[in-house]
Amino acid sequence: MPLQNAAPSTSARPVDVAAAAGILRTWLDEADRVLIAAGAGLSAAAGYDYGDVERFKELFPALYRLGLRSRYLLGVPLPADMMWGYWAVHIHDIRFHSRPNPLYRRLRALLGDRDHWVMTSNVDALFARNGFEPDRVFTPQGDYGRLQCTVPCTRETWDSEPIYDRIIAAYDPGTGRVTDPAVLPVCPRCGADVFPHVRVGPEFVDGACRAAGERLTRWLGDAPGEARLLVLEIGAGFNTPGVIRLPAENVVRHTPGARLVRINPDHPEVPTDLGARALSVPFDADRLLRALTRSNAPTRTEDNHD
Repeated sequence: MPLQNAAPSTSARPVDVAAAAGILRTWLDEADRVLIAAGAGLSAAAGYDYGDVERFKELFPALYRLGLRSRYLLGVPLPADMMWGYWAVHIHDIRFHSRPNPLYRRLRALLGDRDHWVMTSNVDALFARNGFEPDRVFTPQGDYGRLQCTVPCTRETWDSEPIYDRIIAAYDPGTGRVTDPAVLPVCPRCGADVFPHVRVGPEFVDGACRAAGERLTRWLGDAPGEARLLVLEIGAGFNTPGVIRLPAENVVRHTPGARLVRINPDHPEVPTDLGARALSVPFDADRLLRALTRSNAPTRTEDNHD
């Protein structure tokens, strides 16, 4: 999936939500293969908005009293006991204890039996937990379900859920602190600090992610000559455009006959060089998929994964 400088973009073919749903349905019916390319906007549309102030206040009252207002805390200097309290509550809420999600389930049902892959910057495993095959989900930014050494002294990662369970058992929501220092995790090999397995710097352990990326690249390269690819990009903006947005464009650019549907209420522009092979959809995924569900247009989709 080569990267190159982004082509000039435009808000080409603005449409209302019903018209967008109709075009997407037609393009989906004409596709043999689908690549879903998803950013944070998809999880936000599904109800997991890291900028939700009220939800932050509910989960983290002590941090709210300190003046913090969102879950974007990577650069906030907090004592270790408060930071691990935050990570444990946040990741339990997003990664382990969330219920089956209707939006992700509708998206899975929409694909039916079509050959498909997912690449996503999201680290919440919502695809794998809502009917998508885990070995066909490429997560280049990592996975909240794992921890890694910050050195790193090893390329291994560790299951994070039992560690977060112990932290939460010793967590005081009133102070935002973990009351038992013994439950704060360290690397079992070298004793250094550990961190959620997410890409924040060069110490990121990318082995498991890289293997899935190599399988996705083979899948894209091994397509039968007449296969028609649809790249369905959802909620990928400009925080990290080189992770999802630009690769999605370039897959279409370098695949004959491929099409791009860009679903994004804030940044729906599509590259002008893709011409009629790109559709700009300025709505969030939940609104679009609801309109698609209401559509009576024919579909070959047979499987229902709800």
